Amino acid sequence: MDNEPKPDHRLAAIMATDVVGYSKLMQSDEAGALASLGAIREATQRQIRAHRGRIANTAGDSVVAEFGSAVEAVSCAMALQQDLSGRAQNDGLQVRIGVHLGDVVDKGGDLFGTAVNVAARLEGIAQPGGIVVSAAVRDSIAGKLTASFIDLGLKTLKNIEEPVRAYASSPRAGSFSAETPRAGEPLPLPSKPSIAVLPFDNLSGDRDQDYFADGMVEEIITELSRMRWLFVIARNSSFAYKGRAVDVKQIGRELGVRYILEGSVRKSGNKVRITGQLVDTTTGAHLWADRFEGGLENIFDLQDHVTTSVIGAISPKLEEAEIERAKRKPTENLDAYDHVLRGMAVYRQWTRESNAEALASFSRAIELDPNFATAYAFAARCYTQRKANGWTTDAVQESAEALRLSRRAVDLGNNDATALCFAGWTMAHVGGDHHTGAALIDKALALNPNLAAAWYCSGWVRVYSGEPELAIQHCARAIRLSPFDPILSRLRAATATAHFLMGQYDEAAAWAEKALQEQPAYLTALQVSTASHALAGRVMEAQQMMSRLRKADPGLRLSNVGGRLALRRPEDVARLSEGLRQAGLPD
Repeated sequence: MDNEPKPDHRLAAIMATDVVGYSKLMQSDEAGALASLGAIREATQRQIRAHRGRIANTAGDSVVAEFGSAVEAVSCAMALQQDLSGRAQNDGLQVRIGVHLGDVVDKGGDLFGTAVNVAARLEGIAQPGGIVVSAAVRDSIAGKLTASFIDLGLKTLKNIEEPVRAYASSPRAGSFSAETPRAGEPLPLPSKPSIAVLPFDNLSGDRDQDYFADGMVEEIITELSRMRWLFVIARNSSFAYKGRAVDVKQIGRELGVRYILEGSVRKSGNKVRITGQLVDTTTGAHLWADRFEGGLENIFDLQDHVTTSVIGAISPKLEEAEIERAKRKPTENLDAYDHVLRGMAVYRQWTRESNAEALASFSRAIELDPNFATAYAFAARCYTQRKANGWTTDAVQESAEALRLSRRAVDLGNNDATALCFAGWTMAHVGGDHHTGAALIDKALALNPNLAAAWYCSGWVRVYSGEPELAIQHCARAIRLSPFDPILSRLRAATATAHFLMGQYDEAAAWAEKALQEQPAYLTALQVSTASHALAGRVMEAQQMMSRLRKADPGLRLSNVGGRLALRRPEDVARLSEGLRQAGLPD
């Protein structure tokens, strides 16, 4: 007994994994379940080795691994989930992961102790395909990994004496290029099914009804985007093909999607007819076609029918619960909904007059349906547009109203990704509450990782918060989801600003120039370009840009530079101010 090795006590990062759906699959397909488990085990072992970890314990379909640091453990967990992301589409098996940092006891290579137990319990509260970490892990990786987390609060875990604060990983940008494709160069197809919904033809004979057909398509896109297994091109890029006769194979190459949904809407009186067809862009084959008719009082049922039919055509094995998740209606009040559609149409014109008109439409929608979360969020968004463009007339009053609308949107739309992302953006940009804004946007991305608008909002909020590397990644994700988006110049400006904050003035100036090619008077891009040239020592270019900036924004002074961008860190405001000072901006 005296010769037995003494237990080794040490600090370690523990990753616990478990396979979801294995037992169920064993009952229906034992051979397939064993083969799938073997593939998951192989991927798990490969990632653990790649991140300098070791497998300590195994039991059934569970694995406990040890790492020398929390950074390595979380990096491994993220890489493993990405590695396995496509498997659930084939066999239904997904992995949950928990990570904790604490003391462990090593007895002959097997690990024991509270840290192991906490990691296992955190894994138990993770969503299939998700990761949950403890506060100790999150604090340890802060500033070392570009990982985002959603605070789950204090959790009482089984057989753990003290509650543990837990954090769920939020969706992250992948390895996407932050630029649009070159002409004629096809985008690679994503690893999961991908689709673009083209503008439906308005056959009503009344051009004033275009907004109705467009709104129908937007709702279908929104519903499809809630499906985590589906890569959905954003509305603004698919609408770049409106009114154009383009071959579906060409669209597939340009947008990087396998499927195209196209159709038409005919509205006559109180009746509406919707037709749709699904096309495989790689072959040109028509996979599905159908027609739906009904009264306007059943318009949302028609939208749901189209959406679920498309989902069924792409994945016949999709579970009924997944289909039901697509059936979420924005409001039962068609009048209010109609006003939101009109407001969305004019908001995108990006003028002072259209902003006022959009705000009036959203306000009218709220009057008609006081519980319409999206209407509140879009109304709040109008105030961010006003502030960014210097259109504010009463800063105090407008800020208070923007925050009131945002909070109401959150209260009513706690599970509405669109409402959450624009409410979060407003809170950060107008209210200066960067922490709450980022948290709301992270929740929106967790609810709908295909929502390009949420990645766009996240990119800007990370700029405001002083997280430029993460901002660049999130802007890149937004561009990949919507490569022909009319707001592409704003994504480029956000990317330019992020590079500027990192002291990368050449890259910042190049991205700002791309933004200015589309919007020559875009204030943010003009500021970043001017300051970048000045701090890079290009005096002539800086002075030329300053002339353009002063013409576009005569009221800009060094004393109010920080107000436009809502930058949180004083050093970021100081950097921008210094660049503009060197270029000649007066006090």
